[in-house]
Amino acid sequence: MSFLIRVQLPDRPGTLGAVATALGEIGADILSVDVVERGSGLAIDDLVVELPSGRLPDTLITAAESIEGVEVDAVRPYAGILDTHRELELVEEIAEEPRKGLEIFTEGVPKIIRAGWAVVVGPNGTGIHRLTASSAAPETRMLDVPWFPLERATVLDGEEEWVPETWRELGTELAATPLGKPDRVLVVGRPGGPMFRAAEVARLAHLAGIVAVVLPD
Repeated sequence: MSFLIRVQLPDRPGTLGAVATALGEIGADILSVDVVERGSGLAIDDLVVELPSGRLPDTLITAAESIEGVEVDAVRPYAGILDTHRELELVEEIAEEPRKGLEIFTEGVPKIIRAGWAVVVGPNGTGIHRLTASSAAPETRMLDVPWFPLERATVLDGEEEWVPETWRELGTELAATPLGKPDRVLVVGRPGGPMFRAAEVARLAHLAGIVAVVLPD
């Protein structure tokens, strides 16, 4: 199986290599590495690793944290390899079919932002409703949403009352950004985490801003 493991480590030469060696010693094969955030002497990296059959994901945590100063933020199953450089391709795909742009964007953005699913919501008389959703998005309704309309990209509290029960049960981390206007909002979810970092939210907002120019009103 493949797993996405998010690690926090000292930002100094050799540390990531030491983590890679430790993971290799338990038979884990690193498929990709993505830098999430750097600053204040620390780095947050996402690694997609493949474990041999019969190995438990807990062994990834033990191996990574055997390196001094390394902490594992989260480990979760991951289908496929990180696709973190597809922004331009996605925008080009939307530009070719702008009428389907919202659907194309919603389906593509989870692969780029390392989320499990995405939905776009808009106003619906007394509340909000889905405009479109990725194939993996859960079928749930959002009522009495206090943050809508949304002025700027932000992390949402996954434990608040408006959050559907199924999302809370899965420990879903949430982030959202306006998509061209405050009453058209993209919401992305990560069931089981890890939490969205500031750099990821900024990246999401930047991508949404570019795509909004291409999308029809």
